[in-house]
Amino acid sequence: MSATATRLGLAAMVVAALFFLFALPRFAELYVLNDITVYAAMATLALSLALVWGFGGILSLGQSVFFGIGGYAYAVAAINMGESTVPVLLGVALPMAAAALLGYFMFYGRVSDVYLAVITLTVSLIFYHVMVATSGGLTGGQIKIGSAALGGYNGIPGLPVVNLPGDPAAQLDFEGMYYFAVGTLFLVYFGVRWLLTTRFGRVAVAIRENERRAELLGYDARLYKLGVYVVGAGIAGLAGVLYANWGGFISPVVFNIFFTAQVIVWVMVGGLGTLVGPMVAAVALQYVVTELGAAATSEIKASATILGVRFDARDFLDSNVVLGVVFIVFTLFVPKGVAPYVQEKLAPWFARRRADGRAAP
Repeated sequence: MSATATRLGLAAMVVAALFFLFALPRFAELYVLNDITVYAAMATLALSLALVWGFGGILSLGQSVFFGIGGYAYAVAAINMGESTVPVLLGVALPMAAAALLGYFMFYGRVSDVYLAVITLTVSLIFYHVMVATSGGLTGGQIKIGSAALGGYNGIPGLPVVNLPGDPAAQLDFEGMYYFAVGTLFLVYFGVRWLLTTRFGRVAVAIRENERRAELLGYDARLYKLGVYVVGAGIAGLAGVLYANWGGFISPVVFNIFFTAQVIVWVMVGGLGTLVGPMVAAVALQYVVTELGAAATSEIKASATILGVRFDARDFLDSNVVLGVVFIVFTLFVPKGVAPYVQEKLAPWFARRRADGRAAP
């Protein structure tokens, strides 16, 4: 990407941040702000995989593990402590610790990319089944951590809302949660963008491009990949904290394979090697999933027979089916993703602008 396009992209994101933080809340309805709050949480999760996969070259099929750990860590700690300052920090720290432990064995064990993807997916499924079993199916009694009952498949409802640091009574309302989620999203975006300009970020990208060459230049590829993986886990955990606060609820659904697949689709559709693309794709596709869920619960009686098989209209409104179709279409026709496709189409325009600038007296 040219320097001009980079500056324009940065300026556009600054304008977007100012709009969402200062302009939109002045005229948007409360339910709109509430919807944007969960979209911001999902976009933050998409950013975590955009960093790990798009810039670190690590295909993590279990990024939702750290999202779930962050949400559960916050839930359990907030219920036991009665305030949110330490629980929020735990919601970031515990996923990073889990990623450091798992990543150490994967990267220093020289696990290849394909097996690494399978391992991360397997860990996600393990967490799903373990959390489902906390209802007492294996133990004969519901598992608790302090005052927090893990609840099995039913999850943990009624979570305390984030409060101002040191003041448990000053809990955020819906509008406050909007500012917290959207502000966090943009802080993470600009933070990741800054990280990629540092020596650490540049080396991580170089390792993604050619790991052997980077090692011959004296860089420990294992250490840098582990660092990217841990940072990505922290971002995913923070997204889990935002999600748990938005709904006041967390359940094992965040670990299942369908949610994990959604995160992969967000990054693929948005574009590998970009940050804005996965964010936008996460918001757009999450909106589609929400609308499909609403439509599927309505009274739709239409049906059709295809190749002798009868289908109801609700069969075509299943979010997993639609996301699968979206993934296939983009893989076939826009394999690089939306953001790289747009950049490619705008590149000639930027080139002409530079040429006109050089030709001007």
